[in-house]
Amino acid sequence: MLPWSTSGVAIVNVIWLAALVPTLDLRAFARSLIRPISVLPIALFVLAAAGTLWSDAPWGTRLYAVGPVAKLLMLPVLFYHYERSNRGIWVLTAFLSSCVLLMAMSWIVAFHPELALKPEAEYGVPVKNYIDQSQSFALCAVALAYPVAMFLRAGKIWPATLLAAIALSLVLNMTFVAVSRTALVTMPVMLAVFALLHLRWRTNLAIFVAAIVLAGLAWTILPKVKGTTETFVRDYYLYKELDEPTSIGNRLEFWKKSLWFFAEAPFAGHGTGSTRELFRKAATGHIGDQFSVGDKIFASAQVVANPHNQTLNVAIQWGIAGVIVLYAMWLYHLLLFRGQGLIAWIGLMVVVQNVFTSLFNSHLFDFHEGWMYVLGVGVAGGMTLKARFAETANRSAERAQP
Repeated sequence: MLPWSTSGVAIVNVIWLAALVPTLDLRAFARSLIRPISVLPIALFVLAAAGTLWSDAPWGTRLYAVGPVAKLLMLPVLFYHYERSNRGIWVLTAFLSSCVLLMAMSWIVAFHPELALKPEAEYGVPVKNYIDQSQSFALCAVALAYPVAMFLRAGKIWPATLLAAIALSLVLNMTFVAVSRTALVTMPVMLAVFALLHLRWRTNLAIFVAAIVLAGLAWTILPKVKGTTETFVRDYYLYKELDEPTSIGNRLEFWKKSLWFFAEAPFAGHGTGSTRELFRKAATGHIGDQFSVGDKIFASAQVVANPHNQTLNVAIQWGIAGVIVLYAMWLYHLLLFRGQGLIAWIGLMVVVQNVFTSLFNSHLFDFHEGWMYVLGVGVAGGMTLKARFAETANRSAERAQP
């Protein structure tokens, strides 16, 4: 449901939880909650809930700001369940299948916009938006690199060809139809992680040279890629010289002000839901003097509730305490997926993608990208824990044999 519908995800979550609760072994579940991979997401939620007590925002705003963090409470439940279930791979396969179906729909909508499932849809984006679509496609394309490599090493050409064709189709859709700048920046990082972990240095060197050549050709001959990259320079110039609100300019302005807000309350932050009011106060002095002319709104006068950076989003509201919990959670989830195997690779890529895209967005708190993280880490993490337990049990059994 995730690539297609927000309400659908909420409904399915409620149904799944209702089915799961009667099966819980409360003692085993309670023991599972004391692990750092579960404690830290809970701690971040507790911090968000406690932060409502010292925030100056209206209570409705405070409680609303707790919502994006609440999804992290699903992580301990997912760890517990998929540590015991044999069907985790079904969930991961279903997500890939759903993204492939969305890709096909994207191509159709690119040529027939009237078939989009939402009014006034963007080019080639049948549902949601191009950022969510690109994030899903990028994750699937990079995740498929591991099984393709493993099949090729085993001499299984047809499965490798099929999965490579799916990955290439996803990349081609992002190249010719719709792609976010965040995906353009983070996909090379994810592929670099794959190369470092699973390829030899000579192969890495050859791929690096080929990637530079292909990137140059793509920028030269593909208008979609060229247009997307050229907006970086144009947006920065409009912001720096004319103070016009642009995607990059707004982010730079948000980050600069966010650092000021953090410096004002570095330890516990300004409280949950305080971000918009802080930006409103910071913009008040600009609207009406040299930063506004007529009806024109300048970048320095923008008022937002999201600074478009996960670290700053947390730092403004909960200070250094929140940042420590956030980074510790990311670290423990990264360490969870150390080792070999497809599931560990998928989980690793989910965390790496979220960490790097969170440099430019608050993706852990955004609905689509946040649930990608929760479901990806939760399902793959539970499966990884199950595999480790089975491996430990086998070793113990071997040692017990005379």
